[in-house]
Amino acid sequence: MSDGNTVVRRSTWQWRLAASVATTALVLSGCGSGDDGKAAGPSSSAPSGSGATATSGSPSAVTSGSPSAAATASSSGDASSLTPFQADPAKVPRTKSRAEVLAAAVALKPQAWGADFREQRPAVSTPGTVAVLDEQCRWERRALPQGVLASLSRYSGIPAADGKGELKVSAAVTVHTTVREADEHLATTLEEPLRCRQQQVRTDERITELISTATPYGQGSNTYSDDQVVEMGKYLTGSGAQTYYWYVTRLGTVTLAVSVKGAKGYSDNELGTYASRANVAMLTRVESELGGDS
Repeated sequence: MSDGNTVVRRSTWQWRLAASVATTALVLSGCGSGDDGKAAGPSSSAPSGSGATATSGSPSAVTSGSPSAAATASSSGDASSLTPFQADPAKVPRTKSRAEVLAAAVALKPQAWGADFREQRPAVSTPGTVAVLDEQCRWERRALPQGVLASLSRYSGIPAADGKGELKVSAAVTVHTTVREADEHLATTLEEPLRCRQQQVRTDERITELISTATPYGQGSNTYSDDQVVEMGKYLTGSGAQTYYWYVTRLGTVTLAVSVKGAKGYSDNELGTYASRANVAMLTRVESELGGDS
């Protein structure tokens, strides 16, 4: 669907999402760190060298006391009345092949992030896998579990230049069999920091001091998705600590994840803008692919 209404809606989404993120940043900045800090599920490659998607990350329990707004959704995969989006049931993926096509169409390639972005290495995650936080709090990719039809992560970045460090970003899409499976996936991520307060991305990359907030549809400024988790933390490498943003957003049976790993020379405002714009772009693509009307 690509009419004038889509253009207006995308602009509206971007404004609302930016407002939501600004509010989230204020909320999170008032939360504790240090011993209360929590590690985030990254969406770059794990120690083995394969990519890890943020959709299997670890939101903190800051607002996990209440269920998702879409918890009453039908297990058939159809959207409930508590949603800003109505997909065409005939276009909702029911097979792995259709889900793979959808994920490939939605996950952002480098040029969608901006003219300066290039592919990272690896540029995409291993087919037929999804990211899992293992028993040692390390991210790795494993075979798709029951309830997941497809999962794809794409890794991009701006190379270091002109006194700035290398900025790394990722866009991930996971397609579930039902709305309930997708909703439970977000709920599960809220529990992971209880066992893993610090998490390993690669051998030389960690995420720590993570704080987060969850915003189901209808709460705060969330009028654009069924559910969303926004997280902030510290991305640690040999060059020091930088700001880390991670958004996980659900629309129907599809979960979208965007991560931005800060670098020298980039302000927090710039990082948040990259993340929010990427999230809006993927939300718009889901709507277009599924032929929904919101």
